[in-house]
Amino acid sequence: MRENSDPSQDGAATAPALAPDSSVEFVLSQADTPAKFCTALAKLFGVRPREVAMLRLEQGLLKFIFPEQLKTAGFIPVSSSSSVAAHTASTKKTQLFNTFTKVKHARVFETVKLTGAGEDESEQASIQKLMSVPVLNRERKVLGVIQVSRKAFDPSSAGPDFTLEDLQQLELAAKVASNMAFIKEPVGP
Repeated sequence: MRENSDPSQDGAATAPALAPDSSVEFVLSQADTPAKFCTALAKLFGVRPREVAMLRLEQGLLKFIFPEQLKTAGFIPVSSSSSVAAHTASTKKTQLFNTFTKVKHARVFETVKLTGAGEDESEQASIQKLMSVPVLNRERKVLGVIQVSRKAFDPSSAGPDFTLEDLQQLELAAKVASNMAFIKEPVGP
């Protein structure tokens, strides 16, 4: 389910320059908590940390381990037909959407206010663009899902489209995450 658009279109913004794979792997492997890992991913893709989500699979349920505000907001059954994260986990396939508002999906977690210091809580932007990748162990068992989004009030202000190169970088990040303790086992309270 990859949706592509022509990056050569007039007015198309350019994505941030991505680091070579080895340095990406090194930086991410040093991130020993979900927050540090997702913050590093946010920097890599030029998004805000609240636009990165990490979910761990536990007993058939996807549970948020980042962002912090979503840890207590609920969980997603892998069997859910309306969740992109559940679809990513159940099919073990990556997904890229540059017109995400046109995709039928559960919006319940988009309504949770995710604000950082100094940010306005009065308005909540919607996900306009999304990449979703499974985190798989060596045996290809699903450990979780990582999603990177661009949120805005309309597509034109959401920033550059995600590219296939971005998706490959996120797949590499998922491989690094598969070796991290925080995705393999529940984190304490």
